[in-house]
Amino acid sequence: MIPLRDDQPTFSTPFINYFLIVLNVLVFLWELSVGMESSRALNAFIAEFGMVPRHTVAVLTGNSYDSPVTAILPFFTSMFLHGSFFHVAGNMLFLWIFGDNVEDYLGHFRYLMFYLGSGIVAATAQILLNPNSPIPTVGASGAIAGVMGAYFILYPKARVLVWFPPIFFFHVAAWFMLGYWFLVQFFSGTVSSIAVTSQTTGGIAFWAHVGGFVAGVLMINLFSERPQRNRYGAW
Repeated sequence: MIPLRDDQPTFSTPFINYFLIVLNVLVFLWELSVGMESSRALNAFIAEFGMVPRHTVAVLTGNSYDSPVTAILPFFTSMFLHGSFFHVAGNMLFLWIFGDNVEDYLGHFRYLMFYLGSGIVAATAQILLNPNSPIPTVGASGAIAGVMGAYFILYPKARVLVWFPPIFFFHVAAWFMLGYWFLVQFFSGTVSSIAVTSQTTGGIAFWAHVGGFVAGVLMINLFSERPQRNRYGAW
């Protein structure tokens, strides 16, 4: 199921959500420009700023002479990198649909902290459950999963228009769509953990999705609704 829009209204302009979408797109366009000049340079960049579980574990446990910065910085930078056009487009679609309402609830600054915090927890989950992987993990999906977890709690009865390829369009409750998405990620992560090759091959970081979603569900309960939620400047 691919979400296309929701019917949950907002009462403020989601500046941070817009900023995050634009930033992710600009970084991806920059990646494309680097890749056109040199695929080796792009691979080196992804390896340095993407989250590589095996390297992070080695540095943080003292089994590498690399600076701790090389292990900590990718917790932030990896969530703004993407591997393909469809990767970034899919992530930004989900952020566009669900992020504005969560920002509306939290307020701009708290939403930014919530987003980054979800991304960090998502990366941590991926490392803990796949610590030997040498493959760089990139993408905003872990942070966006946190936003989706918050939406799941805040607006479970909102209606989401989804596309079921190739031709079916229908509305479902947000709790059903997001709950279904979470279960798919969880079971897919379980299967990938069982597979012998999951430690050495690339693919989707399912545990980052699971960790981000759970983080969003738990963290949103720590925040109260921001006051004075007026629709687009109404008094």
